[in-house]
Amino acid sequence: MRELVRKHCRFFIFATLAALALRLIFFFWFSRVTNDSFVYGDIARNWMQHGVYGLSAPDGPAPTFIRLPGYPMFLASLWAVFGMEHYRAVLFFQIIIDLGTCLLVADMARRMISDRAAKAAFLLAGLCPFLANYASAALTETLEIFFTALALDLALRGLEDFSKLRIWAGCGLAVGATILLRPDGGLLLAAIGIYLLWILITHLRSGESFAPVFYAGLVLSMVAIAPLVPWTLRNLHTIHRFQPLAPRYANEEDEQVPQGFNRWVKTWIADYSSTEEIYWAVPGAPMDASKLPSRAFDSAEQREQTEKLLADYNESASVTQELDARFAALASERIHHSTLRYYVWLPFVRIADMWLRPRTELLPCDTRWWEFNDDWQWSALAVGLGLIGLFYVGMSKLGFLRGHYLSHVGLLLTFVLLRSIFLGTLENPEPRYTLEMYPAVIVLASAWWGNSS
Repeated sequence: MRELVRKHCRFFIFATLAALALRLIFFFWFSRVTNDSFVYGDIARNWMQHGVYGLSAPDGPAPTFIRLPGYPMFLASLWAVFGMEHYRAVLFFQIIIDLGTCLLVADMARRMISDRAAKAAFLLAGLCPFLANYASAALTETLEIFFTALALDLALRGLEDFSKLRIWAGCGLAVGATILLRPDGGLLLAAIGIYLLWILITHLRSGESFAPVFYAGLVLSMVAIAPLVPWTLRNLHTIHRFQPLAPRYANEEDEQVPQGFNRWVKTWIADYSSTEEIYWAVPGAPMDASKLPSRAFDSAEQREQTEKLLADYNESASVTQELDARFAALASERIHHSTLRYYVWLPFVRIADMWLRPRTELLPCDTRWWEFNDDWQWSALAVGLGLIGLFYVGMSKLGFLRGHYLSHVGLLLTFVLLRSIFLGTLENPEPRYTLEMYPAVIVLASAWWGNSS
């Protein structure tokens, strides 16, 4: 990659300046510190000041395991240098890290396709507004995307020579970093493992030695899982619970999870707007039955039953065990009425929504962008971002169809398919969950321009 940058120095200088300018626009005008940011920040602050990995409470910091330690470690390391709760420094460093992601994506394209594709990939990554937007949000996405790209790039390098176990150890460290940032980082380990297993099977069938592939997978797995050992031991010692990751619903040990409500939500939810208006409202805020889509009811009687259930919830804004049981019964009734809708159709629509809807969740745009009730500039921005998203996804498909020469494209496809299927199982479709796949998307898109070096 150094030789490519040296050879096309002017291109990379101007492309980097353009990428930096885009990120600075988001940094100065649309930077975000969200509620999740403050949760991570509270953990980091208590960790630094009191030596307790926990959340603030009236009697002092209370140990927690609702967030993995990757991002609090990142915050604490920067705050130790720049000052407590200096989120601007965090966002600035995330911008630098995101520019590093652009180089990693370009290197992936260079290895899989050509130098020309590497230049296209660098430009596509640098000018991607979705990556730039999240670089100016105090959330895990930028680091998660960086380590995902690093792991995939190292895996591609390791696939060139399985005997280089040092490369596979580095890949394992990158995968381990993704897991320490978010629990779903484990899907990357699964994807690389599945691809290595497929290669091992082909070696066995052809009579080739499978030992190098086996040892590469072993080193990858051991190194990737190793960082979770101290975290798991800490949870056993401090909270007396075996918890190698974070709980799926980010709940404390004694906190009730409304499983019946969650199951009912999955019988109709398909769009991010419902996540904001209904799913995130519970518990604590009232639910507006008028915001439910028509697919939330199978009959007039069921509509009346649902509205009564929501009215009962709104009296206390809390899902009691009795209410949760009623939500569960309603969910079972709806699943029995249309099993395919629950297990096939709605997961597919949720996946499509996460991939294709305008990524405006960190911007002032109205969540219901298609109603065009917002100020014209925000409506135009939403439509523009939607078209840009279609461009990236469409070009990745065209690049894949044209790029029959792509080496190890199965690795990228395995990761994208596995993660997309997983996202379909969630009851909160959020577009940001597909961003970890954008390094693969951009590499595939670059194949359209990369048919020569």
